[in-house]
This record gives sequence, C-alpha cells and structure tokens, in this order.
Amino acid sequence: MKILSSIVKVAIIASCLLGIVTFQRNTLTSLNSKASKDDYLQQEKADKISLQILQKIPSFGFSNLVADWAFLQFIQYFGDTPARDQIGYALVPEYFAAVVNHDPRFVRAYLYFSTASSIFAGRPDRTVALMNHGLAYLSPAIADAYYIWLYKGVDEILFLGDTKAARHSYAMAAQWAKQSGNPQVAASAAQSAQFLAHNPDSKRAQASAWVSILANATDARVQHLALSRIQALGGKVRIMNQGGARFVSLEMPQND
Repeated sequence: MKILSSIVKVAIIASCLLGIVTFQRNTLTSLNSKASKDDYLQQEKADKISLQILQKIPSFGFSNLVADWAFLQFIQYFGDTPARDQIGYALVPEYFAAVVNHDPRFVRAYLYFSTASSIFAGRPDRTVALMNHGLAYLSPAIADAYYIWLYKGVDEILFLGDTKAARHSYAMAAQWAKQSGNPQVAASAAQSAQFLAHNPDSKRAQASAWVSILANATDARVQHLALSRIQALGGKVRIMNQGGARFVSLEMPQND
C-alpha cells in the first residue's frame, strides 16, 4: 500500500507539473527567433502565473523533486538570451522562491540565485529575504551552508547598505565554516566581520565584496560590473587563473 500511495503522489505531482508546462507551452508556441518584445512579455505573464502555482503546489513528501524541477526551469529561463535581452530578468526571484519554498536545504541553488536575483533582476531585497527564510532550515552540519551567510553578507553590504546585518552574516559564516571544517573561509569571514565593526563605511569592505563576486562570476557582464565597481572605489585587482580556478587579489589606497 505504501508503494501504491507513493506512486499516486508522484503521479499527482507529475500531472500538476505537466499542467504548468502545457500552460507555458501554449504561449511559447507563438514565439520564434523573430519574437517581439510584446511576445516575450506575454510569455512572462504566463510564466509568472505558473510560478505562483509552483510556489504553492503540494509536494506530498517529494519536495526535492519539485525544487529540482523549478531550478531546471530557472536555468532554461536564465539562459534564454534573446528574451532576457529584451525584457530582463524580473522572474528570477520568483524561481528562487519556488525552490526555497519546496527545498530550503538546496544549498547550491542559493549560490546561483544570489547573483542572478541581486544583480540581474535588481532585487537584493528579495534575495536577502529568501536567504533568511532558507537559513531557518539550515545548520553547519549541511555541506557548504556557510556560503549562504557569506553571500548574504555580500548582498547586504553592496546593495542594501546594511553594514550591521552584513557584519552579523560574516560572523555567522565564520562560525559555520569553522564548525564545517573550512578554516580558510572561517578566517576570511571573521576578518571581514571584524573589519566592518571598526570600519563600517570603508571602501575596502565594499571592494572586497565585489572581489568575491568577481572571483566566482562566470558571466562576462557580471565580471565587467564587478571590475568597474572595484575600480570606481579606487581599487586595483590582479587576476590569476591556476588549474581552472580564478584567484583575485585586491589593492586599495593606503588612506582608506
């Protein structure tokens, strides 16, 4: 009976997801390589309704499955360059909410959504709010969870100007990283928290946060934005690529 019950639940979820796909497809069929801005806006309206449903759809114990599906839909949405170039990334926070609502322990998703939601969609407020929601379900025992505190601190200092909240996020990142066995991240985050405590308005703190974005960004536009912001703050960077990894060092004026 348990197996039959599970099969029925999966079938219900699949039917709901299929309904969402069908609803979206009815809009997508009118789009082609020469689609206009109005066509994309029509598609976005359909996607928004689908996401509102997806955020509240019952998972029947298969929340990971729904969250994975939502994340894959986000990847497809984010990678649709012709559409994004014309109408932007407004739905990114909605995809983020769908993932967090169903699987707040999906740590890797936060790391993708942080930049996408704060920089591309221009909604760092939603990014931080969703991270706060998810962190209530996380602990240092979950692999790499400390990165969420770290990324949240970056959003708070760069886009919200909330130095106090950023200092707390860095301190928590240090604490969780230490408990997770990553002393390097723990030391770096602790140093950032201590620095913010004594220099809340420092340009170095802001430039360092942009360096963390530059070091991890794969999109050329985000890299250019981070580099330009660092330079505007008076900083100079040195980028080295070793073994497939990017290492970025920062030099700031001595009077900061």
